[in-house]
Amino acid sequence: MSRLPELVIADLKPKYPIIQGGMGAKVSLHKLAAAVANAGGMGVISAVLLQEKDRKKEPKKTCKGKDLESLGMKPYLYATELAEEIKKAKELAPDGIIGVNIMYALTHFYELLLTAIDAGADFIIQGAGFGKDVFKICKTFDIPLIEIVSTPKGAALSERLGASAVIVESVEAGGHLGTDKSLWEVLPDIVKAVKKIPVIAAGGIFDGKDMAKAFEMGAKGVQIATRFIATYECDADQRFKDYIIQAKPEDSIFIKSPVGMPAHAVRNPFTDRLEKEGRIPHSCDYNCLKTCAKADSIYCIADALLASAAGDVENGLVFSGSNVGRVNRMYHVKELIEELVKECEEELEKRNLNFGG
Repeated sequence: MSRLPELVIADLKPKYPIIQGGMGAKVSLHKLAAAVANAGGMGVISAVLLQEKDRKKEPKKTCKGKDLESLGMKPYLYATELAEEIKKAKELAPDGIIGVNIMYALTHFYELLLTAIDAGADFIIQGAGFGKDVFKICKTFDIPLIEIVSTPKGAALSERLGASAVIVESVEAGGHLGTDKSLWEVLPDIVKAVKKIPVIAAGGIFDGKDMAKAFEMGAKGVQIATRFIATYECDADQRFKDYIIQAKPEDSIFIKSPVGMPAHAVRNPFTDRLEKEGRIPHSCDYNCLKTCAKADSIYCIADALLASAAGDVENGLVFSGSNVGRVNRMYHVKELIEELVKECEEELEKRNLNFGG
């Protein structure tokens, strides 16, 4: 019998207490999410830049067969590309658990949320901001909402509003950050702050030993992102994956972001130029962020993220966590998850700990 805790989020029960972190833009799409789901984890599609391109399209008036007007909700533009990613993931992993990570800071958050629900996502992860109405929407359509938090206050509020779980994301995480504190510093207080819902540890979780430490501190699951980049199933270009593998520990840096939050990335010519010049001239073709003051923005994060995911790692932004320097080879997702679980089981046995049923 496994020593790992059972992760239960509403009615979702993955084989292993592992969530693959959402990575945008277009790094974690259907291939990676499906592979993780098939391997026993919870796969996550990042909704960043998957909004509907045709802004003149007729708005959709229903979601999951429910009339939105009767629910006091507005029609929305159906995000075809996001829906297609969910459909493909479901086809590849018909028995797996597939969710969607949607940054609240996105201009088109509402339409991405309703599209994800309508297209059959099993759960929603909300991060980079906090919208109270989202809890009501997810409850209306009976879909679990997982909130990304970095403080005990945020965790307690999320539980009170109806979150099915919280992800504690620390300064070691890749991408946008809500705290400057380490995971081991913030995790215990957040575990104490919630009463009934599971706490999932995220940020710098690299191996089974890290997983065991998180479980010993009270986490019921872990979220891992950076390690899944260096997998054959990851949706990003191979040049992006190779850049992660070749990165050294000292290449992990913090940068400013138009989102209005600091971000964790790998040093490259793009970040060097940003550090030197302070601003990279750009146009705005996406209107993707609520918080982006286009005229004053220091660079276009959409262009930067899309470029790197497509393989232009010299002129794009490569997000990653603090342990990027430890990533040294490619894996298949199944192999990686099995290795993580085996390492964790061995570490828990060494510590004489058993969180299994």
